[in-house]
Amino acid sequence: MSALPHPPQSPLDRLGRPLHDLRLSVIEACNFRCGYCMPADRVPDDYGFDQAGRLSFDEIETLVRGFARLGMHKLRLTGGEPLLRKGLPALVERLAKVPGITDLAMTTNASLLARHAQALRDAGLQRLTISLDALDPALFRTLSGARGEIDDVLAGIAAAERAGFSAIKFNCVVQRGVNDHEVERMAAHFRGSGHVLRFIEYMDVGTCNGWDRARVVPSRELHARIDARWPLRALDANYRGEVAERHAFIDGTGEIGFISSVTAPFCGDCQRARVSADGSLYTCLFSGSGQPMRSWLADGEAAFSSRLAGLWSRRADRYSELRGSVRAPRKHVEMFLVGG
Repeated sequence: MSALPHPPQSPLDRLGRPLHDLRLSVIEACNFRCGYCMPADRVPDDYGFDQAGRLSFDEIETLVRGFARLGMHKLRLTGGEPLLRKGLPALVERLAKVPGITDLAMTTNASLLARHAQALRDAGLQRLTISLDALDPALFRTLSGARGEIDDVLAGIAAAERAGFSAIKFNCVVQRGVNDHEVERMAAHFRGSGHVLRFIEYMDVGTCNGWDRARVVPSRELHARIDARWPLRALDANYRGEVAERHAFIDGTGEIGFISSVTAPFCGDCQRARVSADGSLYTCLFSGSGQPMRSWLADGEAAFSSRLAGLWSRRADRYSELRGSVRAPRKHVEMFLVGG
């Protein structure tokens, strides 16, 4: 990754948080219909394939360069399913050369990864996060809206390993009565693999997933279950704003994480911005609306960066800390628009 000779000073939002992390959606379409994100009865199969509505590669590069001018150095490509975006390795190659970007990652369901892993690695992609909510083939198929096969995902993982991706992160959204019985099986599967499994509390993202707090399995409960079978010890965070609480297996077989947005909010250290495929800025995963920025890109990265700094300085989002209060916004952006 390219580094700036003199790293820029990031503007601070109203709560004193810098802008260091960008989650950038490259496409709104997905080949899965997971119930907590893009349920099949609410989102048609052809959703998100309209190319005219999304940023071009030139626009994306200008946008990323503008963010980097403000100190953003961690860039994650998301969707939808980013591997549905044609020519993605070419985009990765361009973004890997942007001065200041020190960490370039992608989140994917990995169903299409087998055919793209080597090209992405060669283009400069550094890290992968794979969404994986079950290993049982029948349950996996059900959770993906009857569109996914676990064998395709496992093939994608194997291809990624061959391409040189190490310490892959696997995100599992746990729902009580849905897939919570898979927790120990998944922990056993990834112990000793060199990869990192992270359990995520089921969140009230979007408006179409039928969120029910009764289906939230608190991280402390999952920690207790795993610790009882394979003792754990806490690890320090890798960096300020890391969302997962890290733990190591005492027997030395790896690391596991817990993301607890519902029971232990971490808004105070949130340094992340999200941009949808059409170029709208969302300053919180639970934002009610976004700020369209596509028209700003025509003026170049410097002018874009200046306007972006003004937006960020007015940011005061802390939804997870306000959840359930009268001040918490009721409308949320859909997860499939901003990639979680």
